[in-house]
Amino acid sequence: MKRRVLERSERDRAHAVRVHGASVAQALLSELQAAGVPLQPRDLARRTGFGSPAHAAFQQALLELEREGSVMQNRRGALCLVDNLDLIRGRVHGHADGYGFLVRDDGKPDCFVGTRQMHKALHGDRVMAREIGLDRRGRCEVAIVEVLERANVTVVGRLRRDYGILVVEPEDRRINQPLLVAPDGAGEALPGQVVVAQIVAQPSRAVQPVAKIVEVLGSYTDPGMEIEIALRKHRLPYRFGAQAQAEAARFAPMPQARDMRGRKDLRAAALVTIDGENARDFDDAVWCEALTDNTKAGGRAATSGGFRLVVAIADVSHYVHHGAGRGSPNRRARPTRKNKRPRLAQEAEGQEKSGG
Repeated sequence: MKRRVLERSERDRAHAVRVHGASVAQALLSELQAAGVPLQPRDLARRTGFGSPAHAAFQQALLELEREGSVMQNRRGALCLVDNLDLIRGRVHGHADGYGFLVRDDGKPDCFVGTRQMHKALHGDRVMAREIGLDRRGRCEVAIVEVLERANVTVVGRLRRDYGILVVEPEDRRINQPLLVAPDGAGEALPGQVVVAQIVAQPSRAVQPVAKIVEVLGSYTDPGMEIEIALRKHRLPYRFGAQAQAEAARFAPMPQARDMRGRKDLRAAALVTIDGENARDFDDAVWCEALTDNTKAGGRAATSGGFRLVVAIADVSHYVHHGAGRGSPNRRARPTRKNKRPRLAQEAEGQEKSGG
């Protein structure tokens, strides 16, 4: 009788898990808590009604639990509840001198991560760690048990050659491990250049991170290079999105008659930009001419000498409306960077409003 009740309970639980897909992860957690001991994946799959750990929903839920640090596998491959293992979850913050700190998810004081332990992770990675004692300053010290989430896919840095081996020295000093460049991963990049490297093998206790070059930014001394580095280092947007490009492409190559309504066409005047050398766009300009007695200014004949000043401002708002894709954060994110802009921005500068 007891066996039949257990079998029916398993069938009901399996049915609930299949019907309510969003609760699969919670069902796995509940079963592990009810078991009270680590379970092999095949046993957990059987007890939750999936039959096999190869079931897609089972694998997806298990991966989700491992990423959030709720479950991990021990050395025997059994699944354990992290809360029962006294492990600490948090994010690694690296230091240029090789050590780091674990910023804990539970809000408690940060823990010290020694240089050897920092070989397993990079700045920004989410990890699970075990407390191993106190450092010399009396702070909690931890050893990294498992990396839950890798924070770095690409890294900007300078390419250099050390004893015949190419490495990328990250510009972000908190990433305190150089990236080894795969034998066929340098492309056309040369030592000394600033590059963007894609990590193809993350670090572990005995292995350095390995990367390949995916973009060459140029020489370290090139004008504006610090801006290019900062954009990638801080993961700021620096390319126009597909929506912005698509909206720009809808405009005609030159302003149309309807665009001239209420405006004076000043494109024939020898306008000179007043924007600085490092401006992100050139949309303000001036033009000045000397007046003589025969020159008419504003429809009135001048009775004496003087000058006529025209101040022209590009009417970008004629093209860019609030909430449109072309008014995206991409444009606001680079206040001192001269960029290639969609054609609509170039057109806007050709259509001026005059004043003065």
